Amino acid sequence: MTTCVCVCVVQANSASGMHVNDECKIKFLELKAKRTYRFIVFKIDEKAQQVQIEKLGNPEETYDDFTSSIPDDECRYAVYDFDFTTEDNCQKSKIFFIAWSPDTSRVRSKMLYASSKDRFKREMEGIQVELQATDPSEMSLDIIKGRLNL
Repeated sequence: MTTCVCVCVVQANSASGMHVNDECKIKFLELKAKRTYRFIVFKIDEKAQQVQIEKLGNPEETYDDFTSSIPDDECRYAVYDFDFTTEDNCQKSKIFFIAWSPDTSRVRSKMLYASSKDRFKREMEGIQVELQATDPSEMSLDIIKGRLNL
């Protein structure tokens, strides 16, 4: 009688999330402290097994520039530094984290981004507001303003 033994190999990163490239952390700190960028779009590189920067948005870029930088049918993480004026006429800003996971993206990709999100957020200290979006309407400028009660 032959006994078959099945061995499941689970990548160490899949349980705790993908490694976040150091450049991601450096550029996020520059966005947060120096306001060097308006936004950053991040992509998981499956071959390198890490989160990497896909696009850096210059400070003069708009929210429309930001949303057009995110692919329609692929998952991404993004941070956006949103400037606003309070009722008391004070200039403020909040850093939004957006987990973009469109319905049209691959199931494997959605699972990978979902399982890596917490680790990514932990390594990006200073995220103030989080949005999960599966459709462009879920991250519209009105939604952003609504999260700030503007």
